[in-house]
Amino acid sequence: MRVAIIQFPGSNCDWDAWHAINDVIGLSAERVWHKSALPADTEAVIVPGGFSFGDYLRCGAIARFSPIMKDLKSFSEKGGLVFGICNGFQILCEAGLLPGALIRNNCIEFRCVNQCLLPEDSTESFNRANFGERIYLPIAHGEGNYRLDASDLSQLETNGQVLLRYAGDLSDGPGHGNPNGSVNDIAGVRNAAGNIFGMMPHPERAVESFHPGLDGISVLRAFLAPLLGETVKLASA
Repeated sequence: MRVAIIQFPGSNCDWDAWHAINDVIGLSAERVWHKSALPADTEAVIVPGGFSFGDYLRCGAIARFSPIMKDLKSFSEKGGLVFGICNGFQILCEAGLLPGALIRNNCIEFRCVNQCLLPEDSTESFNRANFGERIYLPIAHGEGNYRLDASDLSQLETNGQVLLRYAGDLSDGPGHGNPNGSVNDIAGVRNAAGNIFGMMPHPERAVESFHPGLDGISVLRAFLAPLLGETVKLASA
């Protein structure tokens, strides 16, 4: 196994992530129960979307105390690759592995659309040269409103830690503009070291030809670039 996909009670995107990594990209991946130890041969970890522990209290607040999180923190401190998607992003923020917090959408509605996104020049893999000026990924969340205090936000922006922003204009219809009120239109961020990533959009749901676009493959390959031996032109791989 090279990629571990953590499964919490209420996870519902773990099989989607497994299919995208194992069947589409071709790396060995396995689901790992949240009470288990992180396997020693793990090279990357995905914390998938869903409703861990029913999103009681607030999203990710209970999952952060799961036994496997101790291993995940140790893994990340050693430079291991970690990617939180939707609820996984919320969990990583709650655990202090990523800056900021996710709160209720400002529209007080659950948003489920194919979303227009602007990639930022953040790392050798996450940049516009690889993705293009716009990509489209599904979103499905009720608490995707990213918040960060002013000083930390300034540092985040200065360090180039923003991965994606919600793009387009709301007048263009569903899937355009900021769907949840996130500060600075932020849809995804990374940590300062560049080994922990999180985003609200679902790249694992945009890897099949029946979806309008395959941008999810490019995003997942960008995350997995060190394992794949790739750093550039991932969008056309």
